[in-house]
Amino acid sequence: MNQFENSQDAQTLALAIVQTIPEPFVVLDDRFRVIAANEAFYRTFDIDPAQSHGITLYNLDDKQWDIPVLRDLLKTVIPQHQTITDFEFERDLPRLGRRTMLLSARTVRYAGSERSNTLLAFWDVTEARQAQTQKQVLLEHTERLLQQQRILFQEMQHRVANSLQIIASILMLKARAVTSQETRHHLEDAHQRVMSVAAVQNYLHLTDGIDQIEVGAYLRKLCTGLAASIVLESNPVTIDVTADESSIPSASAVSLGLIVTELVINAIKYAFPDPKTQARILVSYEVQGEDWKLVVSDNGIGRSETNAAQEPGAGLGTLIIKALAEQLDARMAIVSSEAGMKVAITRATFTSRLPNTA
Repeated sequence: MNQFENSQDAQTLALAIVQTIPEPFVVLDDRFRVIAANEAFYRTFDIDPAQSHGITLYNLDDKQWDIPVLRDLLKTVIPQHQTITDFEFERDLPRLGRRTMLLSARTVRYAGSERSNTLLAFWDVTEARQAQTQKQVLLEHTERLLQQQRILFQEMQHRVANSLQIIASILMLKARAVTSQETRHHLEDAHQRVMSVAAVQNYLHLTDGIDQIEVGAYLRKLCTGLAASIVLESNPVTIDVTADESSIPSASAVSLGLIVTELVINAIKYAFPDPKTQARILVSYEVQGEDWKLVVSDNGIGRSETNAAQEPGAGLGTLIIKALAEQLDARMAIVSSEAGMKVAITRATFTSRLPNTA
């Protein structure tokens, strides 16, 4: 049932709807003549309402709307019953200057009549486009700064690596030159820790720019480097790594790498004072949710009175490992027997799935 008593009521409602729309809105007849427009249209485009009614869109405002691309678009709307959505164009407006506008258009046809109306809606997207441009410029500027930072960081890493190698070489030369056994031991100990830092720094240099480090690949690369630089041909030791698939932040990888390096170097130095068939060090890393467990074990001689002071149970080595473990919210435990030695770094209440062997 028609709720309007006459066509005048329907027209009144339609004009009220047009005026209520906050964005510029105009209604054209089938000859593109303006038959209605809202206040936002007149205000935005600085058009005199008295000089617009019955005027074709292209003749409005001294033919400022006679835009070839717009003509072509509107020619497709009426005869082909198509809809235009977000057609972008630019206009110089008297009050606002150069503006970027979006136009949407739709043709309305009426049953039993050849007449039609075309509805045009405009949106001013100038600020949005300017914001996009500024954002792109800022992103490009930020990327240039990041690239410069990466270059400087790589240069710093290169210099740090060279400095660590120089320091390690000097410490080793001094250790060979001194006559005091105690002094030699301290120099060798310092050399060991410099090598630990150098090994971790070298691997992280290869993963520059990566926030998350894959633990298995990281530990394998680290242990391969340690084996190549420390294990002697006269006393071969195999270093194996088993690790669950897991990634950790690069900051945590530094602490984890230093712990592994410290423990592996200690095992190579003290677990096998004499050559042993199938001498082996196992590095394992297990993950359970947010918890994890790192174990470095060997099948060497275990803790003895002669090497106890050098093992991770006493002295500077223990302090270093415990401090690094605390950074990772973990605790350290040592088990030693004639079958070898095991050092476990465990976060929270982890329960291992691996057998209690080296």
